[in-house]
Amino acid sequence: MSAPIIVLDELRKCYGELVAADRLSMSIPAGEIFGFLGANGAGKTTTMRMLCGLTKPTSGHGSIAGHDIWNERNSIRAKFGYVAQKFSLYPDLTVLENLRFFAGAYRVPVGERESRISRLLRQTDIEGKRNAKAGSLSGGMKQLLAVACALIHDPLLLFLDEPTSGLDPVHRQQMWDLLYDLSHAGTTIFVTTHYMDEAERCTEVGFIHKGKLLVKDSPHDLKEKFKNKLLELQVDPVMPALVQLRAAAGVLGVSLRSGRARVYAAEPEELLDQWKKNWPFAELKLLGHRWVDPDMEDVFKAYSQGYNEMLRS
Repeated sequence: MSAPIIVLDELRKCYGELVAADRLSMSIPAGEIFGFLGANGAGKTTTMRMLCGLTKPTSGHGSIAGHDIWNERNSIRAKFGYVAQKFSLYPDLTVLENLRFFAGAYRVPVGERESRISRLLRQTDIEGKRNAKAGSLSGGMKQLLAVACALIHDPLLLFLDEPTSGLDPVHRQQMWDLLYDLSHAGTTIFVTTHYMDEAERCTEVGFIHKGKLLVKDSPHDLKEKFKNKLLELQVDPVMPALVQLRAAAGVLGVSLRSGRARVYAAEPEELLDQWKKNWPFAELKLLGHRWVDPDMEDVFKAYSQGYNEMLRS
């Protein structure tokens, strides 16, 4: 495993009585695509802003490539690129003008600027928009331009704060294709998202909930922590079934998946046997069942809701 490029040690951020990041400790090896996942307001952006030296930690420590994220923030900014959640470039400048501006701001050698710009235009697939005003671009093209500007100085590390939020499926895939290419070339990616399907695309993920880091591991190993496959029921009518199943003995929780009720339970096989013998819901029809492998949404639900009985210790 590569040496860690990011290290957090009891990192904490408070805004008055609100604890936005609660004693976060973890390390991220170089070359990873690390997904920092959680619901809106979980503390993802606050953590990223501390890492980027934009917000001073209340306590604890963090480092990037061995340098303190706050005390040495000015010296480490050349080591990373940052793409904010909202479009933050100059809308009245063209794509080319934005790239040239950031090349100057990052002190890219004059003799290298045009070649880097040409490479990034091709890499982000926005070469055909080089003379368009940034403000006229679609949401997906704006995000790709923001990534290009963040990469103009060839950073070791790229921070992206929910880069696919609001994008259509085509541009979401285009963004992830770009991240794969960057990772393959050696750039470490730290990406926040609240899309659980994007966790599957990362080499490692960390789940944050109410400022606390719940778990950090590879997607494969996190799904392997479930003791059993998950029970899905085909029930009619399904919406009332969700309410009644949640209140049933032995059920920890229920979610709707593709028109079926996915049941979270410590002993799902025993529960199904009981229901086959004595179906307790007079107003509901049990039409069938199946066993399914957990996905990353199930992982987050299990950890955030405290379904510890379902997980291996």
